[in-house]
Amino acid sequence: MDIYGRGALRRAKAFADAAASAVRSRAGRGERRSIAAKNAEISALKRELARLRGDGAVAAETPIFFVIGQQKSGTTWLMRMLDAHPEILCRGEGRFFGAEWRQKNLVKSDAIRPPNSLLYALRESKYLRLWVERTVWSRNDDADEHLDNLARMAVDYFLRGELAKTGKRLVGDKSPLLTPETVVEISAVYPEARIIHIIRDGRDAAVSAAHHARNFGRAKGARQDDDGLFEEAQIRKLAADWNARVGRTVQDGPRLFGDRYAEVRYEDLLARPEVETARLLRFLGTAADEKSVERCVAAASFERLSKGRVRGEEDSSSFFRKGVAGDWRDAFTERDRRVFEEEAGDLLDRLGYREDEGL
Repeated sequence: MDIYGRGALRRAKAFADAAASAVRSRAGRGERRSIAAKNAEISALKRELARLRGDGAVAAETPIFFVIGQQKSGTTWLMRMLDAHPEILCRGEGRFFGAEWRQKNLVKSDAIRPPNSLLYALRESKYLRLWVERTVWSRNDDADEHLDNLARMAVDYFLRGELAKTGKRLVGDKSPLLTPETVVEISAVYPEARIIHIIRDGRDAAVSAAHHARNFGRAKGARQDDDGLFEEAQIRKLAADWNARVGRTVQDGPRLFGDRYAEVRYEDLLARPEVETARLLRFLGTAADEKSVERCVAAASFERLSKGRVRGEEDSSSFFRKGVAGDWRDAFTERDRRVFEEEAGDLLDRLGYREDEGL
């Protein structure tokens, strides 16, 4: 190895020693963010060493990102789009985060989904917690800190294991906002990750969610009767969930992740898919040339996802039901509008979703 390679190894060892020292001193979450930054520098040095050696090795610290969003806000659409890129593996939903979330109704048609999140499984495992609290290796430490670190190791294991099979370079998980604290949990476990938050008008998301709920485990689609699509309790809960989860995320995301947090509007992705896709690819640090962008957009077109329907042509039994913006105007009753605004009117205003309504 030449002098440049030896110098890079010395710098990598110095960073690694500093990181290990910080961990041994049981540093807090703020210190772990500093460690994550050092890890990123170590990763860059490892890539440089691989280049100097000419072995083409993949760096141990693979770029990882998470696509987050409220239910029926376009997370699956965006996941498919990113996964079509030759350098990106994006799947979901792994349900790594959402420590307070519980799936109450487990039915046979949804048997492939985990009933709780990975973070819940680790934090609430009675015997795992007892082991961490009592073993000589960690009995004097913060058990929650160790459990979060175990969650990180598990996420690494699953994501990087699948990535290694593909020959791609980046890996991401579609992680729905199961609770308002989802982005906070990601920050605790994966402070150096990149986050893409897709936001959709909560009223359209509610309409789509209502159809999805009616179709859950049933062959026939939703029907709207004279009383409307929603029961009052249902529309109120959908509005409250959207307000709490999206509202918290647009505040916490920039604060916790800085320039590693990006937002995209469902409506903007619909109106100008090439422009928004190119922006997100640049954010992830991967190729955003015209050919790559076109490939991503084409792979996730509504026509392809819906198996031949044009956007706006409705199939209420399909996961990709209609693919339009503003559908709530036809689906909401006056009561629905009033209830939604009572629960989430301030967030609609803050995100600009009522600017064209003269309100």
